[in-house]
Amino acid sequence: MAEGLIDVVIADDQELVRTGFEMILDAQPGIRVVGVAGDGAECVELARRLRPDVVLADVRMPRLDGLEVTRVLAGPDADPRMNVVVITTFDQDDYVRDALRFGACGFLLKDATPALLVEAVRAASRGDALVSPAVTVRLLRRLGARPGTGRGRAGTAEAAGLSSREVEIVRLVAVGRTNQEICDELFLSLSSVKTYLGRIQTKLGVRNRVEAAAWAWEHGMVTSRS
Repeated sequence: MAEGLIDVVIADDQELVRTGFEMILDAQPGIRVVGVAGDGAECVELARRLRPDVVLADVRMPRLDGLEVTRVLAGPDADPRMNVVVITTFDQDDYVRDALRFGACGFLLKDATPALLVEAVRAASRGDALVSPAVTVRLLRRLGARPGTGRGRAGTAEAAGLSSREVEIVRLVAVGRTNQEICDELFLSLSSVKTYLGRIQTKLGVRNRVEAAAWAWEHGMVTSRS
């Protein structure tokens, strides 16, 4: 790996998809695609040999599917553990659950925007997590709908030490806004949003924006109408 570059391996059984992802990522400053694979077994071999910063793995691939690739490369028995982003056309809850359980650093649908793909790769390279907003919101709304959730919004935020601006930001994260969308909505710079997110994660004791969003839904900071 060259210093300062995020090296990426892409695995997808469709050549058109592989080529499209490679073109998008190679066009970004600081990102370099170092290998492409047409099946899961080839992906594992390439990843172990090239040691990329991020692996993009399709769910449905021959020989080894993307979930098994994730388990092998990012699971508790992996050595070293790699940063894997799972990508699929199939928006199914069990895929999301298993991908994150196996250690994935992200879960994207193939209709995600190029900007979201790039953001997911950059987040994964830091060990952070990014899940497609549409997936995140649908899954986390279920938490907000559970009996016993929503334990007093103001009191919960105050107890966590969140400022009013941090409450605004965590609510926007919980309904699937990207960092840039938060910037636009709250008239903040990108660096300010990232600083706020770092403070929020520290105060809540969570590792990434997905866990921050889960916290917001679990504690009634947003509703199904948000």
